[in-house]
Amino acid sequence: MLNALLSHDLPRSRVLAALLVLTVLGLLATPFLFPGSQSLNVAAKVLVFIVLVASYDLLLGYTGIVSFAHMLFFGIGAYGVAIASHRMGPGWDAVGIGMACALLASLLLSLLIGLASLRVKAIFFAMITLAVASACLTLASQLSDFTGGEDGLNFRLPELLRPATVFLEEPLWGVEVNGRLLSYYGLCVAVFVLVLLLLRIVNSPFGRVLQAIRENAFRAEAIGYRVVVYRTVASVLSALFATLAGVLMALWLRYVGPETTMSFELMLDVLLIVVIGGMGTIYGAVLGSVLFVLAQNYLQALMQGAQGVVGSVPVLGQLVEPERWLLWLGVLFVLSVYHFPTGLVGKLREPPVSLRSPPPEGAATGSGRPGAGRPR
Repeated sequence: MLNALLSHDLPRSRVLAALLVLTVLGLLATPFLFPGSQSLNVAAKVLVFIVLVASYDLLLGYTGIVSFAHMLFFGIGAYGVAIASHRMGPGWDAVGIGMACALLASLLLSLLIGLASLRVKAIFFAMITLAVASACLTLASQLSDFTGGEDGLNFRLPELLRPATVFLEEPLWGVEVNGRLLSYYGLCVAVFVLVLLLLRIVNSPFGRVLQAIRENAFRAEAIGYRVVVYRTVASVLSALFATLAGVLMALWLRYVGPETTMSFELMLDVLLIVVIGGMGTIYGAVLGSVLFVLAQNYLQALMQGAQGVVGSVPVLGQLVEPERWLLWLGVLFVLSVYHFPTGLVGKLREPPVSLRSPPPEGAATGSGRPGAGRPR
Protein backbone atom coordinates (compact mmCIF):
# COMPACT_ATOMS: atom_id res chain seq x y z
CA MET A 1 0.00 0.00 0.00
CA LEU A 2 2.83 2.39 0.87
CA ASN A 3 4.50 1.60 -2.44
CA ALA A 4 1.34 2.52 -4.33
CA LEU A 5 0.82 5.63 -2.20
CA LEU A 6 4.31 6.86 -3.08
CA SER A 7 3.78 6.00 -6.76
CA HIS A 8 6.43 3.27 -6.58
CA ASP A 9 9.06 5.90 -5.78
CA LEU A 10 10.43 4.54 -2.51
CA PRO A 11 13.32 6.34 -0.77
CA ARG A 12 15.72 3.47 -1.69
CA SER A 13 17.87 4.36 1.31
CA ARG A 14 17.37 3.54 4.96
CA VAL A 15 18.90 6.83 6.06
CA LEU A 16 16.68 8.78 3.66
CA ALA A 17 13.60 6.87 4.78
CA ALA A 18 14.44 7.57 8.43
CA LEU A 19 14.93 11.28 7.73
CA LEU A 20 11.63 11.50 5.88
CA VAL A 21 9.75 9.71 8.67
CA LEU A 22 11.42 11.94 11.26
CA THR A 23 10.46 15.02 9.24
CA VAL A 24 6.81 13.99 8.95
CA LEU A 25 6.53 13.09 12.63
CA GLY A 26 8.34 16.26 13.66
CA LEU A 27 6.03 18.49 11.62
CA LEU A 28 2.94 16.74 12.98
CA ALA A 29 4.14 17.01 16.59
CA THR A 30 5.53 20.56 16.42
CA PRO A 31 2.56 22.26 18.16
CA PHE A 32 2.95 19.90 21.13
CA LEU A 33 6.73 19.46 21.24
CA PHE A 34 7.61 23.12 20.67
CA PRO A 35 4.69 25.27 21.85
CA GLY A 36 4.87 28.88 20.81
CA SER A 37 4.11 31.03 17.80
CA GLN A 38 7.67 31.12 16.44
CA SER A 39 8.10 27.35 16.13
CA LEU A 40 4.63 27.01 14.64
CA ASN A 41 5.36 29.72 12.06
CA VAL A 42 8.67 28.05 11.14
CA ALA A 43 6.96 24.66 10.70
CA ALA A 44 4.22 26.25 8.57
CA LYS A 45 6.85 27.93 6.39
CA VAL A 46 8.59 24.58 5.95
CA LEU A 47 5.32 23.03 4.79
CA VAL A 48 4.61 25.77 2.27
CA PHE A 49 8.17 25.70 0.94
CA ILE A 50 7.97 21.93 0.42
CA VAL A 51 5.16 22.43 -2.12
CA LEU A 52 6.77 25.53 -3.63
CA VAL A 53 10.20 23.91 -4.06
CA ALA A 54 8.74 20.63 -5.33
CA SER A 55 6.72 22.52 -7.94
CA TYR A 56 9.86 24.31 -9.11
CA ASP A 57 11.77 21.03 -9.18
CA LEU A 58 9.13 19.70 -11.57
CA LEU A 59 10.22 22.47 -13.91
CA LEU A 60 13.99 22.55 -13.28
CA GLY A 61 14.94 19.09 -12.05
CA TYR A 62 12.60 16.95 -14.13
CA THR A 63 12.24 19.02 -17.30
CA GLY A 64 15.46 21.03 -17.36
CA ILE A 65 13.77 24.44 -17.71
CA VAL A 66 15.30 27.40 -15.87
CA SER A 67 12.61 29.94 -15.00
CA PHE A 68 12.79 33.03 -12.80
CA ALA A 69 9.04 33.65 -12.87
CA HIS A 70 8.10 30.92 -10.41
CA MET A 71 7.49 33.34 -7.54
CA LEU A 72 5.12 35.24 -9.81
CA PHE A 73 2.64 32.35 -9.67
CA PHE A 74 3.23 31.97 -5.94
CA GLY A 75 2.28 35.63 -5.58
CA ILE A 76 -0.78 35.24 -7.80
CA GLY A 77 -2.13 32.56 -5.48
CA ALA A 78 -1.50 34.64 -2.37
CA TYR A 79 -2.93 37.83 -3.86
CA GLY A 80 -5.96 36.01 -5.26
CA VAL A 81 -7.13 34.88 -1.81
CA ALA A 82 -6.11 38.16 -0.14
CA ILE A 83 -7.89 40.44 -2.60
CA ALA A 84 -11.05 38.33 -2.63
CA SER A 85 -11.18 38.13 1.19
CA HIS A 86 -10.38 41.83 1.55
CA ARG A 87 -13.16 42.93 -0.80
CA MET A 88 -15.79 40.27 -0.12
CA GLY A 89 -15.17 39.88 3.59
CA PRO A 90 -14.18 36.76 5.54
CA GLY A 91 -15.87 33.64 4.30
CA TRP A 92 -15.27 30.38 2.51
CA ASP A 93 -16.87 31.78 -0.63
CA ALA A 94 -14.18 34.47 -0.80
CA VAL A 95 -11.43 31.89 -0.31
CA GLY A 96 -12.89 29.65 -3.02
CA ILE A 97 -13.42 32.44 -5.52
CA GLY A 98 -9.98 33.90 -4.87
CA MET A 99 -8.29 30.52 -5.30
CA ALA A 100 -10.24 29.74 -8.49
CA CYS A 101 -9.40 33.13 -10.02
CA ALA A 102 -5.75 32.74 -9.06
CA LEU A 103 -5.54 29.28 -10.64
CA LEU A 104 -7.20 30.53 -13.80
CA ALA A 105 -4.85 33.52 -14.03
CA SER A 106 -1.80 31.30 -13.48
CA LEU A 107 -3.05 28.82 -16.07
CA LEU A 108 -3.47 31.51 -18.73
CA LEU A 109 -0.24 33.34 -17.93
CA SER A 110 1.91 30.20 -17.76
CA LEU A 111 0.37 28.92 -20.98
CA LEU A 112 1.10 32.23 -22.68
CA ILE A 113 4.70 32.28 -21.44
CA GLY A 114 5.20 28.64 -22.37
CA LEU A 115 3.85 28.89 -25.89
CA ALA A 116 5.59 32.20 -26.61
CA SER A 117 8.98 31.50 -25.07
CA LEU A 118 9.74 27.79 -24.79
CA ARG A 119 10.85 27.58 -28.42
CA VAL A 120 13.84 29.82 -27.67
CA LYS A 121 17.08 28.67 -26.09
CA ALA A 122 17.31 28.13 -22.35
CA ILE A 123 19.16 31.32 -21.43
CA PHE A 124 16.77 33.49 -23.44
CA PHE A 125 13.76 31.80 -21.86
CA ALA A 126 15.22 32.49 -18.40
CA MET A 127 15.69 36.15 -19.29
CA ILE A 128 12.13 36.42 -20.59
CA THR A 129 10.71 34.93 -17.39
CA LEU A 130 12.88 37.28 -15.32
CA ALA A 131 11.53 40.28 -17.25
CA VAL A 132 7.91 39.16 -16.81
CA ALA A 133 8.42 38.54 -13.09
CA SER A 134 10.06 41.96 -12.60
CA ALA A 135 7.22 43.70 -14.45
CA CYS A 136 4.56 41.97 -12.35
CA LEU A 137 6.43 42.75 -9.13
CA THR A 138 6.47 46.41 -10.11
CA LEU A 139 2.73 46.32 -10.85
CA ALA A 140 2.00 44.70 -7.48
CA SER A 141 4.02 47.43 -5.74
CA GLN A 142 2.38 50.33 -7.59
CA LEU A 143 -1.29 49.31 -7.83
CA SER A 144 -2.05 50.47 -4.30
CA ASP A 145 -5.83 50.56 -4.71
CA PHE A 146 -5.91 46.95 -5.83
CA THR A 147 -2.98 45.17 -4.18
CA GLY A 148 -2.19 47.46 -1.26
CA GLY A 149 1.11 48.54 -2.81
CA GLU A 150 4.26 48.19 -0.75
CA ASP A 151 2.21 47.86 2.45
CA GLY A 152 0.38 44.77 1.18
CA LEU A 153 -3.03 43.56 2.28
CA ASN A 154 -4.29 42.26 5.61
CA PHE A 155 -7.46 40.20 5.59
CA ARG A 156 -9.55 38.10 7.93
CA LEU A 157 -10.03 34.36 7.71
CA PRO A 158 -13.30 32.44 8.01
CA GLU A 159 -14.38 32.11 11.62
CA LEU A 160 -13.41 28.43 11.79
CA LEU A 161 -9.73 29.27 11.21
CA ARG A 162 -9.42 32.26 13.54
CA PRO A 163 -7.21 31.99 16.64
CA ALA A 164 -10.11 33.27 18.76
CA THR A 165 -12.21 30.24 17.83
CA VAL A 166 -11.71 27.71 20.66
CA PHE A 167 -12.92 24.13 20.23
CA LEU A 168 -12.03 22.70 23.65
CA GLU A 169 -12.38 24.49 26.95
CA GLU A 170 -9.31 22.77 28.41
CA PRO A 171 -5.93 22.68 26.65
CA LEU A 172 -4.90 19.38 25.09
CA TRP A 173 -1.46 18.39 26.39
CA GLY A 174 -0.80 22.01 27.23
CA VAL A 175 -1.84 23.33 23.82
CA GLU A 176 -5.00 25.31 23.21
CA VAL A 177 -7.15 23.72 20.51
CA ASN A 178 -8.30 26.69 18.47
CA GLY A 179 -8.65 27.83 14.89
CA ARG A 180 -4.91 28.40 14.58
CA LEU A 181 -4.18 24.77 15.40
CA LEU A 182 -6.85 23.68 12.94
CA SER A 183 -5.23 25.88 10.27
CA TYR A 184 -1.87 24.23 10.89
CA TYR A 185 -3.13 20.68 10.57
CA GLY A 186 -5.23 21.65 7.57
CA LEU A 187 -1.98 22.94 6.06
CA CYS A 188 -0.31 19.61 6.86
CA VAL A 189 -3.06 17.65 5.11
CA ALA A 190 -3.00 19.92 2.06
CA VAL A 191 0.78 19.65 1.70
CA PHE A 192 0.67 15.86 2.13
CA VAL A 193 -1.92 15.53 -0.66
CA LEU A 194 -0.06 17.89 -3.00
CA VAL A 195 3.27 16.10 -2.49
CA LEU A 196 1.66 12.73 -3.24
CA LEU A 197 0.10 14.22 -6.36
CA LEU A 198 3.48 15.55 -7.49
CA LEU A 199 5.01 12.12 -6.90
CA ARG A 200 2.30 10.61 -9.07
CA ILE A 201 2.99 13.11 -11.87
CA VAL A 202 6.77 12.67 -11.98
CA ASN A 203 6.52 8.86 -11.85
CA SER A 204 3.87 8.62 -14.57
CA PRO A 205 4.65 8.09 -18.28
CA PHE A 206 4.33 11.86 -18.65
CA GLY A 207 7.06 12.35 -16.04
CA ARG A 208 9.31 9.83 -17.80
CA VAL A 209 8.98 11.80 -21.02
CA LEU A 210 9.93 14.99 -19.17
CA GLN A 211 13.09 13.30 -17.91
CA ALA A 212 13.89 12.11 -21.43
CA ILE A 213 13.50 15.69 -22.69
CA ARG A 214 15.78 16.90 -19.92
CA GLU A 215 18.49 14.43 -20.91
CA ASN A 216 18.26 14.89 -24.68
CA ALA A 217 15.50 17.02 -26.19
CA PHE A 218 16.63 16.31 -29.76
CA ARG A 219 16.42 12.54 -29.26
CA ALA A 220 12.99 12.85 -27.60
CA GLU A 221 11.77 14.87 -30.58
CA ALA A 222 13.24 12.34 -32.98
CA ILE A 223 11.28 9.41 -31.50
CA GLY A 224 7.99 11.27 -31.82
CA TYR A 225 7.40 13.36 -28.69
CA ARG A 226 6.29 16.97 -29.11
CA VAL A 227 8.89 18.60 -26.89
CA VAL A 228 7.26 22.02 -26.89
CA VAL A 229 3.91 20.54 -25.84
CA TYR A 230 5.41 18.56 -22.97
CA ARG A 231 7.48 21.52 -21.79
CA THR A 232 4.44 23.77 -21.91
CA VAL A 233 2.32 21.33 -19.92
CA ALA A 234 5.12 20.98 -17.35
CA SER A 235 5.34 24.76 -17.09
CA VAL A 236 1.58 25.03 -16.53
CA LEU A 237 1.53 22.27 -13.89
CA SER A 238 4.46 23.83 -12.07
CA ALA A 239 2.71 27.21 -12.05
CA LEU A 240 -0.54 25.72 -10.71
CA PHE A 241 1.20 23.99 -7.82
CA ALA A 242 3.10 27.19 -7.01
CA THR A 243 -0.24 29.03 -7.01
CA LEU A 244 -1.66 26.56 -4.49
CA ALA A 245 1.42 27.07 -2.33
CA GLY A 246 0.76 30.82 -2.43
CA VAL A 247 -2.84 30.23 -1.35
CA LEU A 248 -1.63 28.20 1.62
CA MET A 249 0.90 30.87 2.60
CA ALA A 250 -1.73 33.63 2.46
CA LEU A 251 -4.19 31.64 4.55
CA TRP A 252 -1.54 31.06 7.19
CA LEU A 253 -0.09 34.58 7.36
CA ARG A 254 -3.39 36.43 6.84
CA TYR A 255 -1.23 38.96 4.99
CA VAL A 256 0.25 39.30 1.54
CA GLY A 257 2.81 41.76 0.20
CA PRO A 258 5.19 41.99 -2.76
CA GLU A 259 8.30 41.29 -0.68
CA THR A 260 6.82 38.25 1.06
CA THR A 261 5.55 36.51 -2.08
CA MET A 262 7.16 37.84 -5.29
CA SER A 263 10.65 39.07 -4.41
CA PHE A 264 13.73 37.86 -6.28
CA GLU A 265 15.34 36.91 -2.93
CA LEU A 266 12.64 34.27 -2.44
CA MET A 267 13.32 32.97 -5.94
CA LEU A 268 16.98 32.54 -5.03
CA ASP A 269 16.00 30.74 -1.82
CA VAL A 270 13.89 28.28 -3.79
CA LEU A 271 16.74 27.68 -6.24
CA LEU A 272 19.17 27.06 -3.38
CA ILE A 273 16.81 24.58 -1.73
CA VAL A 274 16.44 22.65 -4.99
CA VAL A 275 20.22 22.38 -5.31
CA ILE A 276 20.74 21.44 -1.64
CA GLY A 277 18.02 18.79 -1.60
CA GLY A 278 18.81 17.39 -5.02
CA MET A 279 17.35 18.18 -8.43
CA GLY A 280 14.99 15.69 -9.97
CA THR A 281 13.58 14.29 -6.74
CA ILE A 282 10.54 15.35 -4.74
CA TYR A 283 12.13 14.06 -1.54
CA GLY A 284 14.90 16.59 -2.03
CA ALA A 285 12.34 19.37 -1.75
CA VAL A 286 11.25 17.99 1.63
CA LEU A 287 14.71 17.67 3.20
CA GLY A 288 16.07 20.80 1.54
CA SER A 289 13.18 22.93 2.78
CA VAL A 290 13.60 21.66 6.34
CA LEU A 291 17.35 22.32 6.42
CA PHE A 292 17.18 25.72 4.76
CA VAL A 293 14.26 27.14 6.74
CA LEU A 294 15.69 25.89 10.06
CA ALA A 295 19.08 27.43 9.25
CA GLN A 296 17.45 30.65 8.12
CA ASN A 297 15.48 31.02 11.35
CA TYR A 298 17.76 29.54 14.01
CA LEU A 299 21.31 30.05 12.76
CA GLN A 300 21.38 33.59 14.12
CA ALA A 301 20.28 32.37 17.55
CA LEU A 302 22.99 29.68 17.53
CA MET A 303 25.60 32.27 16.64
CA GLN A 304 24.40 34.46 19.46
CA GLY A 305 25.04 31.58 21.85
CA ALA A 306 28.47 31.00 20.34
CA GLN A 307 29.22 34.70 20.74
CA GLY A 308 28.94 34.32 24.49
CA VAL A 309 31.50 31.50 24.45
CA VAL A 310 34.18 32.75 22.02
CA GLY A 311 33.34 36.44 21.96
CA SER A 312 36.65 37.36 23.61
CA VAL A 313 38.74 35.68 20.88
CA PRO A 314 39.98 38.50 18.59
CA VAL A 315 39.14 37.17 15.11
CA LEU A 316 36.76 34.32 15.89
CA GLY A 317 34.62 36.53 18.08
CA GLN A 318 33.97 38.88 15.16
CA LEU A 319 33.21 36.06 12.75
CA VAL A 320 30.47 34.58 14.96
CA GLU A 321 28.62 37.84 15.50
CA PRO A 322 24.87 37.25 14.92
CA GLU A 323 24.79 39.97 12.24
CA ARG A 324 27.03 37.78 10.07
CA TRP A 325 24.65 34.84 9.95
CA LEU A 326 24.16 35.25 6.19
CA LEU A 327 27.90 34.73 5.72
CA TRP A 328 27.77 31.38 7.50
CA LEU A 329 24.60 30.43 5.66
CA GLY A 330 26.52 30.96 2.43
CA VAL A 331 29.44 28.90 3.74
CA LEU A 332 27.07 26.06 4.64
CA PHE A 333 25.60 26.20 1.15
CA VAL A 334 29.03 26.07 -0.52
CA LEU A 335 30.06 23.12 1.67
CA SER A 336 26.84 21.25 0.93
CA VAL A 337 27.28 21.71 -2.83
CA TYR A 338 30.94 20.67 -2.62
CA HIS A 339 30.32 17.52 -0.60
CA PHE A 340 26.91 16.66 -2.13
CA PRO A 341 27.11 17.66 -5.82
CA THR A 342 23.96 15.64 -6.58
CA GLY A 343 22.13 17.03 -3.57
CA LEU A 344 21.44 15.47 -0.22
CA VAL A 345 18.97 12.92 -1.59
CA GLY A 346 21.25 12.04 -4.49
CA LYS A 347 24.10 11.36 -2.07
CA LEU A 348 21.93 9.22 0.20
CA ARG A 349 20.66 7.20 -2.75
CA GLU A 350 24.14 6.36 -4.03
CA PRO A 351 24.82 2.61 -3.81
CA PRO A 352 27.61 1.43 -1.51
CA VAL A 353 31.07 1.26 -3.03
CA SER A 354 30.99 -2.56 -3.03
CA LEU A 355 27.81 -2.54 -5.13
CA ARG A 356 29.07 -0.18 -7.81
CA SER A 357 30.14 -1.51 -11.17
CA PRO A 358 33.91 -2.06 -11.38
CA PRO A 359 35.81 0.14 -13.82
CA PRO A 360 36.72 -1.33 -17.21
CA GLU A 361 39.88 -3.40 -17.24
CA GLY A 362 42.86 -1.17 -17.66
CA ALA A 363 40.88 2.06 -17.26
CA ALA A 364 42.16 2.96 -13.79
CA THR A 365 45.11 0.64 -13.17
CA GLY A 366 46.80 0.97 -16.50
CA SER A 367 46.64 -2.78 -17.13
CA GLY A 368 45.68 -4.24 -20.45
CA ARG A 369 46.95 -2.98 -23.74
CA PRO A 370 49.42 -0.09 -23.75
CA GLY A 371 47.81 3.32 -23.51
CA ALA A 372 44.54 2.00 -22.09
CA GLY A 373 42.70 4.54 -19.98
CA ARG A 374 44.71 7.49 -21.38
CA PRO A 375 43.10 10.10 -23.59
CA ARG A 376 44.17 10.05 -27.16
